[in-house]
Amino acid sequence: MAHKIIDTCILCGACEPECPVNAISVGDDMYIIDEALCVDCVGHHDAPACVAICPTDSIIKA
Repeated sequence: MAHKIIDTCILCGACEPECPVNAISVGDDMYIIDEALCVDCVGHHDAPACVAICPTDSIIKA
């Protein structure tokens, strides 16, 4: 199941480099996750790396 970024995102950019499939990009007022590309880090990390690094807990299951 993919993840999404909610409106508490502060545009810190911590999540973008953590994504192994480049599914995260900057949007108009917050970062966004392309749900079609998101693989929940399966095969790359033990848990979703973006969730672990987000300082505002703005990344949730879609």
